[in-house]
Amino acid sequence: MNTKTTKLLKIILPLLLGVILVWYSLSKISIEELIGYFKNANYTYIGLGLVFGLLSHLSRAYRWKYMIEPLGYSLRLPNSIMAVFATYLVNYTIPRAGEITRATILTNYEGVPFEKGFGTIVAERIADMLVMLGIIGITLCLEFEFIYQFFVERFDPYKLIIGGILLLVVLSLGFLFIKKSHSKIAVKLRSFVNGLIEGLLIIFKMKHKWAYIFHTLFIWFMYVMMFYVTSLAVPETSNLPIAAILIGFISASFSIAATNGGIGSYPLAVYAAFSIFAIAKEPSIAFGWIMWSSQTLMIIVLGGLSLIYLPIYNRIK
Repeated sequence: MNTKTTKLLKIILPLLLGVILVWYSLSKISIEELIGYFKNANYTYIGLGLVFGLLSHLSRAYRWKYMIEPLGYSLRLPNSIMAVFATYLVNYTIPRAGEITRATILTNYEGVPFEKGFGTIVAERIADMLVMLGIIGITLCLEFEFIYQFFVERFDPYKLIIGGILLLVVLSLGFLFIKKSHSKIAVKLRSFVNGLIEGLLIIFKMKHKWAYIFHTLFIWFMYVMMFYVTSLAVPETSNLPIAAILIGFISASFSIAATNGGIGSYPLAVYAAFSIFAIAKEPSIAFGWIMWSSQTLMIIVLGGLSLIYLPIYNRIK
């Protein structure tokens, strides 16, 4: 398979998957019923969710300045904000193309070499991944009994133990393979892991590392609050336990990587998480669509305005 075909498939397949998942999610709830949920939703909570989402994006833009500073460049905040919103918008069309767009904007308007700017974005993703793992860990600690009981009731405990042991064996063998092998795959994986470690160490070498860590935690706290307050907009999801909020948030977060911006996958991920808590199918999917639609609308508006105003702002400056 040639490079052009591979690139084309990377663009088409996520979009196709998104379309299929949109169709599948809408097969679980009628259009009239979904519209009814939108009409009856409490838009005060949806608006508050948008505020939290906006604060997280602004914090991300400000945090980026701390990564650029050690490179010997000064990033203007308006350019950083517009680059962040442009990134989210472009990711709705081509997966991961937003990060390339963001680094390109940095090169064009701030003079930062592309590879250096892109490196800061990779390091940023590492920090976000660590916080996400932290949220998963906290959820497991807070709701260990519930999660354990859930799996025990549905799966044979002995099979779970054997599966856990097999997983540890596979991970150990994989680690040894990556560490010792000279194959192309092992070299690439080793390089990737080393890059993750290097990116993490950069954070602790920064002049404003504590401010960077604060913004990283603030961004994800805003994400969780955005998810929580928007759930209050639908009566059937307004009294969810903290376990449902956290597991729903984690599931929805991973869905964004499955398709472009979570198109189609987001409502289904919410439904899958909420079904664990015996929450009805229709309000779960409706909440997922309300949550995804409101945040997507904000990205489309602010991302579009950013792409339009970026050259104007920098021409003036």
